[in-house]
Amino acid sequence: MSGVKVSKQKPCHHCKSRSASVPPDSSMIHYEKFWLYRHCSSLQQSHMQAQKAGQLFSGLLAMNVVFLGSAFISSVIFNHVAITLADVWVLLSILKVLCLCWITYYLLGTSRQPHAVLHRDPHAGPIWIRGSVLLFGSFSILLNVFQIGYSTVLVHCKSRVEIVFPSIEIIFICTQAFFLWHHSKDCIQVQHNLTRCGLMLTIATNLLLWLLAVTNDTIHMEIESQLREVERRFAGNETTSCTCPNTTICKVFQKGYVLLYPFNTEYCLVCCSVLYVMWKNVGRRISHHHVPHIKPKFKFQGVVFGPLLGTTAIIIGICIFMMYQIQATGSAPNHQVFVMYYSYYIVLLPLMSVVAVIGTIIHALEKKELDTLKNPTRSLDAILLMGAALGQIAMSYFSIVAIVATDPKDLLNSLILSYAVLLIFQNITQNVFIIDGLHRQPLIAATEVRHTGHAGQRVASSELSGEEETTTSSKQEPIQISPGKEEEIKEEQNHEAHDQRRMSMLELGQEIRKVSLSYIHSYSHLNWKRKALREISFFLVLCNIILWVMPTFGAHPVFENGLEKSFYGYSTWFAIVNFGLPLSVFYRMHSVGGLLEVYITA
Repeated sequence: MSGVKVSKQKPCHHCKSRSASVPPDSSMIHYEKFWLYRHCSSLQQSHMQAQKAGQLFSGLLAMNVVFLGSAFISSVIFNHVAITLADVWVLLSILKVLCLCWITYYLLGTSRQPHAVLHRDPHAGPIWIRGSVLLFGSFSILLNVFQIGYSTVLVHCKSRVEIVFPSIEIIFICTQAFFLWHHSKDCIQVQHNLTRCGLMLTIATNLLLWLLAVTNDTIHMEIESQLREVERRFAGNETTSCTCPNTTICKVFQKGYVLLYPFNTEYCLVCCSVLYVMWKNVGRRISHHHVPHIKPKFKFQGVVFGPLLGTTAIIIGICIFMMYQIQATGSAPNHQVFVMYYSYYIVLLPLMSVVAVIGTIIHALEKKELDTLKNPTRSLDAILLMGAALGQIAMSYFSIVAIVATDPKDLLNSLILSYAVLLIFQNITQNVFIIDGLHRQPLIAATEVRHTGHAGQRVASSELSGEEETTTSSKQEPIQISPGKEEEIKEEQNHEAHDQRRMSMLELGQEIRKVSLSYIHSYSHLNWKRKALREISFFLVLCNIILWVMPTFGAHPVFENGLEKSFYGYSTWFAIVNFGLPLSVFYRMHSVGGLLEVYITA
């Protein structure tokens, strides 16, 4: 029997669902393909499986790079003879050069292809995140400049790698900051796997740079050895260590490096968060109803007590910070400065905790719907808040153990113990408040739907009435009219049509106003809740700002009070502080962004 045999390909076990219909603009959509799922009968299912496979393999690439770099860095700590710090710098320089090549290719090639960026995520890369990338990137560049100057002064006993590595770091920071500022919202639709691997390689490189900054205490150890050398000189012993000479320029480079050290770790963490959102958005297609037509804006109205209390906390905090810095720059801070510093925290942290608990209760009393739409940025915000809080919580538990094991009855030790316990409670309550607020649907969405519906009905009715009037006038129009009168009639008709349109717009505005008034009246019983949420959010924003400023610009009593350092040892406590302090600074900065979102949507 002759005939055409139709080959039926058996679909894979991943693609047993119904074939999805191809959208009308399929010529603009680049569906992902992967060799494991080339036999899928459905194009849409093949695309989804290829997307998951691309994420898996790019994640495995990042995991292997991170493990390799971690092994190198750990070898420097435990066996610094076989693997030196210069070897780690060479490895990281190679990774940075690869990242620079991919970023350059993305900027000049991938992003400029036809239909490469069909969608941009409105929630990704908010201005405060991109601004923090530029801010911390600028301080990191200045940090590397100080490092280059410090190594140049000590070039007789320093390796040339210590000058080349910061130079490559400066180029890497500038290129990455430019890339994130202009392309953090991209939902790239071409070269999916290459883009995912490039993003994951960049994330892994930033993580390794953060890990190296956490564990590398070279200059801090040199400062300690310099103090020991001064003691030996007074004792009459000769020293040959590589220390900073007694010159002003060397002291400036050394002090600037120590002061700007936390900014580099902060920059790496912020870049990792932005790059992760970009990685999640590769191949993502955003429908129009997911994009808000009206974005809530920041308005400073209806808040009085929050700004007043927050400003008071900032002023008092700045005064305490300046007194602490004056004592720290002159000599070691005395006992009274530590007591004053921790007393300020002990007063402020319970107030912030109580306010956050009240805000969470108000969220529970509200009847706003939860926003269940897919939002990678919001999911990452919740993960980062919980993850960054671990830095402060870990340091607090280490302090609690050290104090309880030594002398908890001492005044300063009891203050530090109270500070550690209150800090843990404040982080937990604030996280619950922010995450609950981020998952609430903004009230402006309901207002927009209602306004759109009424406005659409009004416009439709005005168009129908306009058509009826035009039809009636055309029926009543005489058959024979002179040319002069014909122009006059046309002008009169144009004036009438303009007046009618003007009247319809006025009526439309009145209708929208009626709808707005009725909406406000129907939700008048929630006004006090919204006001309270705005007051609470604004107060917490200002408190988190001052709690971000104090550790960022040099107030580190957790390292300078000497209690934990003497209990755990210098190197161990240095690693703990360098792990927890950047996370705590990042937590405060990220909390400010989350609280502003809660304030705006309240």
